[in-house]
Amino acid sequence: MVDPLRDPDDPELLDTYQARDLATLVENARLASGAVRYGRIGRVGGARVVVNRDNPLPTGNHACALDGTSAQVADTLMRLEQTFADAGRAEAVVFASPTTVPEIDGIADDTGWQAVTEILAMVHRPGERAAPAAAVPVRPALDADLPAVAAVFADELGLPLSGTARLLRHLGQRLDDPRCVLLVVDDPDPDARRVAGFASGFAEHGVGLVEQVVVIPARRRRGIGGALVGALAERLRGLGALLVAAYVDEGGGTERFAESCGLQAGYPVTGYVRRVDELLD
Repeated sequence: MVDPLRDPDDPELLDTYQARDLATLVENARLASGAVRYGRIGRVGGARVVVNRDNPLPTGNHACALDGTSAQVADTLMRLEQTFADAGRAEAVVFASPTTVPEIDGIADDTGWQAVTEILAMVHRPGERAAPAAAVPVRPALDADLPAVAAVFADELGLPLSGTARLLRHLGQRLDDPRCVLLVVDDPDPDARRVAGFASGFAEHGVGLVEQVVVIPARRRRGIGGALVGALAERLRGLGALLVAAYVDEGGGTERFAESCGLQAGYPVTGYVRRVDELLD
């Protein structure tokens, strides 16, 4: 039997209308998360935008939900270049989902934007239980954990030392926000004095986001990541999330890991980037 909520051309994904409604909810939460604490959310042309100078991550400075005619979307993309240059970003980022016009690929190509990543939005709804997590002790992060978390995160992102300091400040801002969740697993080696992994999330208007899950290479494949996701989803539901969503790279290990944690494919997302260095003051 055909699932009426699935795309008949790709039964692994939601149909167009379900995907658009879900993407609107998830994008609203992602914008709010990116704005913690000093960011601003607004509109630039036909796009919704968050700009946050204190947030070093792409999720803190991005656009989504581009709508309008081809000419209007092209104009919006050009305006976004200046918007992110004015914010001091080296590049402008747009995430195109079912809330964006279908012609975005051709318009982006004509205006000098590049599709750099294919992402899959995955969802976990109430009643859909994840696989049992391993017996790994997960706890809320404390202020004292932030330097270790920032170091693990910076290493995962390949950030320079200067970027680590900025990331540490950003994590501190999130730790003070009741909508944010930051969980850690201590390294089982008592002499290591470090965290073995962490997970961060955000809950807003009934949507919970699993934003980052990072385990240090030496402690992977021991159930730590699954335990972090399970504990994070539970905490997000405790904050009022009716569904939990995550963005993962399409295909490969991260998608399979998300599936093992009880998430299922919802809709595709394409990340577009435009370098704006030449526009910086």
